[in-house]
Amino acid sequence: MFEAIVKLYRKYGEMIRYVIVGGITTFASIGVYLLLTSTVLDPEKAWELQTANVLSWIVAVTVAYILNRVVVFRSRNRVIWEMAQFYAARLCTLGLDMGMTWLFVTVLHWNDRLVKLMVQFVLLVSNYLLSKLVIFREKRKEAREAETKDVSDPVTSVENRIQED
Repeated sequence: MFEAIVKLYRKYGEMIRYVIVGGITTFASIGVYLLLTSTVLDPEKAWELQTANVLSWIVAVTVAYILNRVVVFRSRNRVIWEMAQFYAARLCTLGLDMGMTWLFVTVLHWNDRLVKLMVQFVLLVSNYLLSKLVIFREKRKEAREAETKDVSDPVTSVENRIQED
């Protein structure tokens, strides 16, 4: 059984780590949102609802960037450029978040807390795809190149070293 778990982790480790980090990020986002809407902001007022949403987003994106860089994708890319891409991608999904929140809470009058939870699942998938395909792709490209090198074949190994130099 342990071997089966290890095999699954080797195959899906990145995705498993992303889901765990996504859970932590979701907890941070919802926690800040609930704290704000339970104390100082009124979710019945559209402006205050969106303010709570944006503030919770800022905290969540900061937590997400740090954990995604270190834990999920184990990136070694330039921090400033990568962080700028990460926040830009998250701004896109913030628009999705705000649009869905506005539609379901302000227009359709659904429960704001239920909507916040529902939207998090949509954002989890959207953010993973953006991170995997756009932001952290350089590391994945290097990993693919390393996997294609056959170090067991001395000729290929020498050819690869020559090409690297």
